[in-house]
Amino acid sequence: QVQLVESGGGLVQAGGSLRLSCTAPGGTIAVYAMGWFRQAPGKEREFVAAINWSGGGTYYGDTVKGRSTISRDNVKNTVSLQMNSLKPEDTAVYYCAADRARWGQYASWYDHWGQGTQVTVSS
Repeated sequence: QVQLVESGGGLVQAGGSLRLSCTAPGGTIAVYAMGWFRQAPGKEREFVAAINWSGGGTYYGDTVKGRSTISRDNVKNTVSLQMNSLKPEDTAVYYCAADRARWGQYASWYDHWGQGTQVTVSS
């Protein structure tokens, strides 16, 4: 079992940027494909972005494509999500997820989840 810890959330004005990070204290993310998901109040969990084990493959949800970049540093044991041109509809709790075997847009593919970090975008 790997523990995932997200950070970097906060309050930002529309049009601003945030960089979310996910680390695995006591573990290593290098053996995991990683993903970011988000969930707004009253809505289902939504895929944001995913990255494969080496970082050579990335995939984005339509709502963030062109505004966000997922990256990983296996030496620093960190996965990051840079979000730009933020909109009020980006407001949600953002979750980091990991899986050894699969990566992509389906939450059910990921076995390990963090507790989430709140992102709030004001208009």
